[in-house]
Amino acid sequence: MLRILGKSSSINVRKVLWACTELGLAFEQEDWGSGYADVQSTYFKALNPNAMVPVLLDGDFVLWESNSILRYLANCYGGQALYPLEAQARARVDQWLDWQAADLNRAWGYAFMGLVRQSPYHQDTAQIAASLAAWNGFMRVLEGQLIQTQAYVAGASLSLADVAVGLSVNRWLETPFDRPQLPAVTAYCDRLSDRIGFQRYGRNGLP
Repeated sequence: MLRILGKSSSINVRKVLWACTELGLAFEQEDWGSGYADVQSTYFKALNPNAMVPVLLDGDFVLWESNSILRYLANCYGGQALYPLEAQARARVDQWLDWQAADLNRAWGYAFMGLVRQSPYHQDTAQIAASLAAWNGFMRVLEGQLIQTQAYVAGASLSLADVAVGLSVNRWLETPFDRPQLPAVTAYCDRLSDRIGFQRYGRNGLP
């Protein structure tokens, strides 16, 4: 039985839970993080010295970093439909996984902390505006990609890239600000909403 350590409100934990659902994998999810079990504990930091969720335990194997966990699950448990074996198709999925982690996530950080988490350390209006501008800029990149594919991020079928990017799209839609109209992104989110995993862990009222 797979064990997933991390609170279910975490966007990165939800990636892993959705991927398990797509792959039909049984798992036990344990709440770790703010308000739950302490990620600064000796036990947890022995698993992940960064003291961050999620952490996957598959028998004796321990893995952290959510996108790495997605790749591992697909590689280990017959997820070729989500993570193709052919080099160019796999590279396209990896490209969008890396874009989500390195570019899209970094853009929203300040605005999300200020507008949703109401962090007192993230209330500078100029920095919020700059963060929103960067976030919207990357969402326009996604809009262009979805206009091309007319389906999913990396092509015609659902992939691991959609697990990561789809949750980011949900966060963009659930954050309270005046966002631009991106019809291809909206249609994409509606398309993902047909997936049980996205219903449970994506479009479930959590940003």
